[in-house]
Amino acid sequence: MSDQIATLGQLLDGAGTQWRAFDIGRHITKLDKKQFLAIEQAQVPYPYPLAGHAWLAIQFWDTKASKEPYVWFLKFPLDEQSMLVSASRDHFADMVIQALGTEITGEQADGKLDNNPYVFTPNANKLAAFNAQVKVLLKQPASQYYEHAQLYFSGKIGAQLYFSGKIGFDNWQSVALQGIADFALRLGSDTNLSNLQKAWAHLPIEVLQPLSAMLEHVEIPTSMSELLVDYTQAAISNNDTLAITAALRAVSKGQAQGLCAQLVDTVLSSPAGQNSDVLLTIAGRCFKQLENPERLHVFMDNCAHHQKIEELFPSIFADLVAIPTIRPHLLGLLRKENRSETLARAIGRLFS
Repeated sequence: MSDQIATLGQLLDGAGTQWRAFDIGRHITKLDKKQFLAIEQAQVPYPYPLAGHAWLAIQFWDTKASKEPYVWFLKFPLDEQSMLVSASRDHFADMVIQALGTEITGEQADGKLDNNPYVFTPNANKLAAFNAQVKVLLKQPASQYYEHAQLYFSGKIGAQLYFSGKIGFDNWQSVALQGIADFALRLGSDTNLSNLQKAWAHLPIEVLQPLSAMLEHVEIPTSMSELLVDYTQAAISNNDTLAITAALRAVSKGQAQGLCAQLVDTVLSSPAGQNSDVLLTIAGRCFKQLENPERLHVFMDNCAHHQKIEELFPSIFADLVAIPTIRPHLLGLLRKENRSETLARAIGRLFS
């Protein structure tokens, strides 16, 4: 990479673009430009590592053009301290300059980075959620699928159902994933929130799962989090693991993080608290609640007591120890004396 370009930010600025960066590994979270610069210069660790990598979406556009913004979905390795491996970033920037020069927008840029080793394609849920969020940020209309999704969540699909007043939640097959994403990212619009609150307990799992995968990127209001706490109590009584994981995902980025903590505590103290899908959901989506040392202790103890998947404990440990805000508490747990024998043995196996 040239002496003049030392960061991706400088590359984008030098190309005359406006840009913004997002983490899209766990939640879709906008990264402040100063924070992104500090990450690039290895002054601070990457805040949301996942599987040893930083998962980024960089959106940029030519201020003189009217075309839709461009997006790079990039995956860069992190070191054991969750610092960005700058050599990989430099390699990517060199490849961009060799392929495109400083003309990174326009038709000549299309397809030139398709085989770049640092470029990846997000899964369908993540891509739909990101597209929906970008349209909200740019104050653009939602996709063509949004109105039908709104109609679905109102419980009335089709004219006959509408006039008869029958609930149409079982008619989910015609609801597009992008429509669900647009609906979730626009809870503050129209009657979306109130309709969702009325509909939630009646939604089939075929809708609940993709919907929760969208809501995990949304700061849902307190009233929705309250509903999810009550809903999860019933799901625990019914031993409905799918409903529990959906609620955990939906509440994970909510405005009322205290209610999210309450929900995590309730789940961890229940029989569902040792279920592998539940534990993985908490680690992957409700990870901020594990910054509390006592809750982290309970969580890791539950992981240690899980019997069916031998690699669950070490994989979750490796995932969480990379998160800068959790790492010191997790390392502190290694030295803690009042641990269960099961947890002590699980920790011991990490180093055997």
